[in-house]
Amino acid sequence: MPTITVGLDGSPQSLAAADWAAREAVQRGAALSLVHAWEQESRLLPTLAGVPAPGLIDAQHAWAKTLLHDARSRLAHRHPGLDIGIQQTGGRPVAALLAAAEEADLLALGSRGLGTVAGFLVGAVSLAVVARAARPVVLVRAGERAQDEHLPDASGGTSTTTRYRDVLLGLDLDNPGDELIGFAFDAAQRRAGGLRVIHGWSLPTSYGYGTAMDVGLNEELAEQVRHALTDTLRPWRDKFPGVEVHAQAAIGGAGRHLVHASRDASLVVVGRSERHTSIGGHIGPVAHAVLQHATAPVAVVPHD
Repeated sequence: MPTITVGLDGSPQSLAAADWAAREAVQRGAALSLVHAWEQESRLLPTLAGVPAPGLIDAQHAWAKTLLHDARSRLAHRHPGLDIGIQQTGGRPVAALLAAAEEADLLALGSRGLGTVAGFLVGAVSLAVVARAARPVVLVRAGERAQDEHLPDASGGTSTTTRYRDVLLGLDLDNPGDELIGFAFDAAQRRAGGLRVIHGWSLPTSYGYGTAMDVGLNEELAEQVRHALTDTLRPWRDKFPGVEVHAQAAIGGAGRHLVHASRDASLVVVGRSERHTSIGGHIGPVAHAVLQHATAPVAVVPHD
């Protein structure tokens, strides 16, 4: 059976991620696994002679056990019949979550949302996992609700009975990635909603100074990009005929367009190329921008 795993630490954002993961598991006919990773040598624990006091470690174990059992009970009440497992694991949280992701189809984590220090997203654990996970990772902000994924009802209010908002896909035509496109189409099909695709592009620097003033050349290049986008999506439209697709080739970086469009999306899907640098995994500028500023849950999908 497919499995959706969620990292749970008791924070509001991780509880929102658990709610999202439970809904996704029901939608996919998958099992749900709640994982809490604790680190015995945590600097957050007071120590005796440099070693965490045994009583405090026992208390941490008990707290984590209660957290997992309470979350399972709450989610089981909301989703009768959902297969929910719990796992309490030691070791560093990043390594533990990466290991849990290896056994899952998808990993959900809480995100603290907007906040940067010297240009980096606040939330080192989530960022490290996103950069290195071999499976798709979805980040969910605190306060995310089921009704937020749906269009307003007739009165303008929120409801879970109306149509899902579109799934939003950021696509790089130079490295589209079948895993990325397939994930987005599948997500849209499961939600019986539409798929909006945004590709950001700019004039090649090789065209030189003054090219921007050539309206005819600009339109010719724009038409080429639109054709390339159509050609890339054509086999996926054929594979998912029930998904209504709206594709846009937008001038400029895709990040700001995706952030703006995320206000009306049920899920934002962006890619991460599976290349590694000397300091670990790599997250591109578009994914960084979306993770920092998007208002909808964000799925980061690794691909070749």
